[in-house]
Amino acid sequence: MPVLENKLNITNAVELSLKEEELSKKKAVAMYEKSILDNLDAGTFACLTSIHSYLFDDLYDFAGKLRTVDISKGGFRFASLLYLEKALQAIEKMPQSNFDEIIAKYVEMNVAHPFREGNGRSGRIWLDHILKKELGKVVDWSLITKEDYLLAMERSPIKDLEIKQLLANALTDKIDDREIYLKGIDSSYAYEGYATYKAQDFLG
Repeated sequence: MPVLENKLNITNAVELSLKEEELSKKKAVAMYEKSILDNLDAGTFACLTSIHSYLFDDLYDFAGKLRTVDISKGGFRFASLLYLEKALQAIEKMPQSNFDEIIAKYVEMNVAHPFREGNGRSGRIWLDHILKKELGKVVDWSLITKEDYLLAMERSPIKDLEIKQLLANALTDKIDDREIYLKGIDSSYAYEGYATYKAQDFLG
């Protein structure tokens, strides 16, 4: 499996995975501690781009930039490069005034998968930011297992009822609770197989 080009010139996949988790998880914690999301316009692609860039800029030149290749995962092909920009423009215009609309928008952004790597982790922060702004809620990701989440997301392009139920059952109004956020980052990273470091370790 080819190793992604990176700013540290790491050529070993395991080493790169560990460094990616360490650097980006540290940034995810800093994002909360410095209230960076407060200045971003919830639900916009610019917001998602800023999140992705902040998380991955220490490691990848493509941080915050549209991917230049077609990608797939587990047999599912994400939006074709040919239609990616149009898809993102359409997603940007999707309403986000209630829970169903917000999750529909999140599902479409996941199908778009605009970045080369790190879409899931940045996308879940983006989703929570919308939920917080529009509904005064966030997802307590620690209540959702990796297996349940991945299965529901896999099915979501055809039928999003499962992911809606899963997320609805994990909503909390503790929108400024640091522990909920940190546990959420750990769970979000674990969904993607990154579970060596704890977000708590990166508190200042």
